[in-house]
Order: sequence, then structure tokens, then C-alpha cells
Amino acid sequence: MIRLQKLLAEAGLGSRRAIEGWIRAGRVSVGGRTAQLGDRAALNDEVRLDGRKLDLLRPSGAAPELLLYYKPVGEVTSRSDPGRRPTVFDRLPQPAHGRWISVGRLDVNTAGLLLLTTDGELAHHLMHPSGEVEREYLVRVRGRPGSEVIRSLLEGVVLQDGPARFDRISTDSAGQGAHSSFRVVLHEGRNREVRRLWEAVGFEVSRLLRVRYGPVELPGDMRPGNIRRGDAATLERLRAAVRRV
Repeated sequence: MIRLQKLLAEAGLGSRRAIEGWIRAGRVSVGGRTAQLGDRAALNDEVRLDGRKLDLLRPSGAAPELLLYYKPVGEVTSRSDPGRRPTVFDRLPQPAHGRWISVGRLDVNTAGLLLLTTDGELAHHLMHPSGEVEREYLVRVRGRPGSEVIRSLLEGVVLQDGPARFDRISTDSAGQGAHSSFRVVLHEGRNREVRRLWEAVGFEVSRLLRVRYGPVELPGDMRPGNIRRGDAATLERLRAAVRRV
């Protein structure tokens, strides 16, 4: 018997965080009883989501899958959207088993690398703050931030949900005219964190592109909307990045 959210994540049905949300909302049942956080279950238990029985067994030999997706501006990182905006899941091929789980999110106005996997446990560790997995972005801001602004962003500013900072900032040569471009690195994935950090020091982000998640970089020959399958070696690099967690 293992914790319910871990059992479902290992079956590739979602990340632990998403599954915990299902449980809190009363959407999951075990043996006909509404599940609670902290409940445990086994592979042979009848587990249902919204009344639909879940398949908890990964077929023998079915390896976890990975996709690298170049998310374009205008798509949301959710399975459905009340405003009927296109979602990243509209373009994806069907996995051999389970379902695609996005490793973190990118807001509708942010483009770049989005990792998706059928390995719920791996997705959980890659997103969890304790993993301290780096995210790198190319960011363009309106104006010319001085050295004091950069120092503040590195030392930390207070956002609505607590202190935050960039781990590294470097100037990118693409800046021109009334805009400046930077490469920034941080190891958290809070909602709109990069944009909010710049806003906190008085600068508006006009373009944001994620170019790296952990050890995986956005391939230079990919274009918005492109999908590429990650190989076993890439999956192993991601596992190695969070193995200490």
C-alpha cells in the first residue's frame, strides 16, 4: 500500500501536485469511498476519477515517454480553457500509455521549451522546489535597467507570495533601441515569476522565451509549434538532475 497520489503518478496519470488537487476536490474514490489526502491504495484497488475507473498498471515493457515542445505565444498550458483558447495539448500525439503531464507551465504570453512526460513521479520531482532545477529564459524588457536594478534582482525582492530573486543574469546582445535583453536563471517555478520580478523593479517584460529546463535546452532548429520526442538518454539526464531529491 502506498500513498494514493504516488500510486497514480507512477501509473502516468498526472503529476503528484495535480493528483492532490483532484483528491482535495473530491474527484477521486477508492473502493467506492471518496478519497482523502493521506489515503493509501494498492494496484488491485478500484480507483476512480470522476466516476471513471483508472488503469493503474503500466503495460509490461512500456517505457516512460518525453516530448520537447516549442510552445508558441497564445497557447495555454492546460487541457481545456474556459475562454476556448488553444492549449498545448491540442497538438500533441497520443502517448503509448498514460497521459502527457506538463513539467511546469508557461503563461499564455510566454513561448519556449515545455517538457511533457508520461512519468508522473519524474514530473513531480522536476517541478518541486526542493529539486532546485534551473529554468533559463531569454527576456526582453522596455528600457535600460542599470546596475542597481540588476543587483536588486540578484539579491532579492519581495513579491506578493514572498521573496524571490534570479540566480544569474547576463546581458544578451539582442537588445536594441528602447529595449534591453537578458538571460536570466532561477530555480523556482512560481506563477509568472520572471515577469513579476521585473515588474517589481519597474520594468515591463515585452518578450519572454524559455530556453532551458534543467539539463535540457531548446534545440536551435526548433520553431514555435514544433514537437520533438526525447530519447532515453535525455530522460536519464532529467532523472539524474533530481536523483538527490
